[in-house]
Amino acid sequence: MCGICGFISNKNLNINDLIEMNNVLAHRGPDDHGEEIYQLGTNLCVGFAQRRLAIMDLSEKGHQPMHSADKRVSVIFNGEIYNFRELKDEIRDYPFQSDCDTEVILAAYLKWGIDFVNRVNGMFAIALLDRYDNSIYLIRDRIGKKPLYYYKQDENNIVFGSELKAIVECPLFQQEVNKDIVGRYLYRQYITAPDTIYKNTYKLESGSILRIRESELKQYKYWDIARKYKEEKDNQIKDYDEAKDELKKLLKDAVSRRLSADVPIGAFLSGGYDSSLVCAVAQELSSEPVKTFSIGFYEEELNEAVYAKEVANHIGAEHEELYITEQDMFSVLDSIPVYYDEPFADPSQIPTMIVSELAKRSVSVVLSGDGGDELFGGYPIYSILQKVQKKALWGKAVHCIRSAPGIKELQFWEKMNIAERIASDDINKEAKTQTGIKTYIDVVNRILNEPVNNYYYEVESKYGEKRYDVTRMLLDMDTYLPEDILTKVDRASMKYALECRCPLLDKEILEFSLRLPVSFKVDGESKKILKDITHDYIPEKIMQRPKKGFCVPMDKWLRGVLREKLLDWTEEAYLKEQGIFDPEATQKFILDYFNTGDQGKWSGHNFSRICWSYFVFQQWYEKNRK
Repeated sequence: MCGICGFISNKNLNINDLIEMNNVLAHRGPDDHGEEIYQLGTNLCVGFAQRRLAIMDLSEKGHQPMHSADKRVSVIFNGEIYNFRELKDEIRDYPFQSDCDTEVILAAYLKWGIDFVNRVNGMFAIALLDRYDNSIYLIRDRIGKKPLYYYKQDENNIVFGSELKAIVECPLFQQEVNKDIVGRYLYRQYITAPDTIYKNTYKLESGSILRIRESELKQYKYWDIARKYKEEKDNQIKDYDEAKDELKKLLKDAVSRRLSADVPIGAFLSGGYDSSLVCAVAQELSSEPVKTFSIGFYEEELNEAVYAKEVANHIGAEHEELYITEQDMFSVLDSIPVYYDEPFADPSQIPTMIVSELAKRSVSVVLSGDGGDELFGGYPIYSILQKVQKKALWGKAVHCIRSAPGIKELQFWEKMNIAERIASDDINKEAKTQTGIKTYIDVVNRILNEPVNNYYYEVESKYGEKRYDVTRMLLDMDTYLPEDILTKVDRASMKYALECRCPLLDKEILEFSLRLPVSFKVDGESKKILKDITHDYIPEKIMQRPKKGFCVPMDKWLRGVLREKLLDWTEEAYLKEQGIFDPEATQKFILDYFNTGDQGKWSGHNFSRICWSYFVFQQWYEKNRK
């Protein structure tokens, strides 16, 4: 686990420029660093740099940039290749000098070419230079666990890095806010690949390769959710017990692969199903008690730490918990724009940073339960969409009535449940599973200088699936999982140089989940098959309870200790200078919110979510504007 950065340029960049870029990634890799510049042809130079967090082979043999034995190929790499020893056994003719996965990448590329990426199982962001044809490859893992950004000034000047801050440090970078994506950010709370907050700057999409050669950029997907789902759709497993046994075996294999390290390993344990299952399997496979970590709240209605402790005691883990106050969470607030680099407003990033700091005191690697909700149907929206689809014809009729002249839509709306509201929304078939919160879109459009035409992902037909619930799960794997959940955890953990591994996102489990009928996932309850496997380890009476989750008091903060900052960032002169928000409409929205608070009513009062996104954007803007 590390941070990488570099450039391809025909301008006068030097080693000091590369060192400055690499230094801002020191938090991702405090154990070692390397910076090198190579000449490519007569006009171009290539800079490769890496900050190392030593996990496998702690010796100097793991230093990067690393070069193949014949000096043809150079590589920098962030992540872990979990099957590197199996691959190493297949490449017996390569003169390996280390016991680290980075060298296996070099050997695998020399043996299989760029198709080697289809053989690796892991999380990774890779930059690779092949001097045979002067190609540079940027590669990101299948589901987007590890980040990789790039900036394109022109075809001969490209800058890349694990975090935007490394790109910003490069003299080539020209900072200009990408105003077109602000509306969608306010609505979603995150920015979706390939966009970033800056113009001409992009996230390399998950499962993608970008090839740079002779002033030509070519990007393609080597692994794709929609394509893989269509391949697996006709190969569904019909027998539930067979599916459960196979998934249990795959999970053991995935956890076993992630327990391999030359440094101490622990696990996050919230007490929920996903993390509890991962910890239980890890403990079954471990000869010593697994170190588990959770945070608790003094407010009983928010606290899940008691459940995490009960799970830890049952499986025999060595558990550590930290009870935190609201002030503890608030003290982390100022670090959000420092470590997230662009506006990112999922408030659970705050407790995730705190539990990461706790874990880092004892271990350098943790396991987590991320991915369980998206792969196995854990979100309430999936059950809601099952009801929506049953009301499809009814919804079309009600939509016509709602749209009739003289009808007061609010009266209709307040009498309908969420499934009925979604069913009666007028939305195109490319985004049918994403409806139901048009009120928020209206507010965001009202406060922007230039309203956004479309807030939805108009891509749903690409999955070739008629069921709303399945379509939404696939969409969440493509978007919400990599751009929100995995981004949140990567930045929060790497702030403290802590590697986070996700067994449920193992390649084999990910692809196996696509073969499961939806009834094995959502059948009167969420995550049916994962819960049944968990009950093989932990009694149902321990696990069955209402989910609470990490809770940040956004409404209380925004209307209390953050009120003055919000007012400052809503002043007319300030907003006119930004040129993004309409001053009058924004001021009215913020003042109305101060007056009404987060009352949870459709009539326009439940807007702490948008206010929080707005606050985080302005916080980022203050930190990063020049």
